[in-house]
Amino acid sequence: MSPRGVAMPDVRERMFAAAERVLAREGPGALTSRAITTEAGCAKGVLHAHFAGLDEFVADLVLDRFAETARAAGELAERAGAGTVAGNLRDVALALLDSAGPTIAGLAMTRPAASLRLRRALESGAPGFSAVQESITRYLDAEQRLGRVAPGTDTAAVALAAVGTTHHLLMTGRPGGADPREQVRGLIAMLASAAGASGAASGDLPAGE
Repeated sequence: MSPRGVAMPDVRERMFAAAERVLAREGPGALTSRAITTEAGCAKGVLHAHFAGLDEFVADLVLDRFAETARAAGELAERAGAGTVAGNLRDVALALLDSAGPTIAGLAMTRPAASLRLRRALESGAPGFSAVQESITRYLDAEQRLGRVAPGTDTAAVALAAVGTTHHLLMTGRPGGADPREQVRGLIAMLASAAGASGAASGDLPAGE
């Protein structure tokens, strides 16, 4: 427990990580301000010192994880020519799916104030699905110039299909339901094959990866 009055470095990330552990272990019903601060080893009032309440906390957690994925996707074009197109696309799509996870995203959608804050932030330009989609398009364009994606492939449409489907799975998935990761792997294999991408065979997508 942090002593009163002693600043903790990266306290927001500490509480975000604590919330993810509580959700994974006990589910959405257990996520309270006290559960988060207890898990994080913080004083009870720390969460409310940084957030207006639990709704703002949940929305900001989702936005933070989306931003991390958008930053990683922004580096995707640098991987053009390395690995396989299918593998590179799979990594980004799974990272987006895992960025908030169906449990966290579902929690945000069931809390109207959190959902509204999240939607407004994304509409105002916060990094999210659109940023990832644009990065995937740039990556595919680079691979197309290298000859690893077939000429004439609509790279923007491929990116939209990858991100749009992942978005759908993220927002509609529920704990205990079908594994969305397997669905994403299948989607990426199909898209890479349709794009005539090198390394698009199903053997490039082992189920355990």
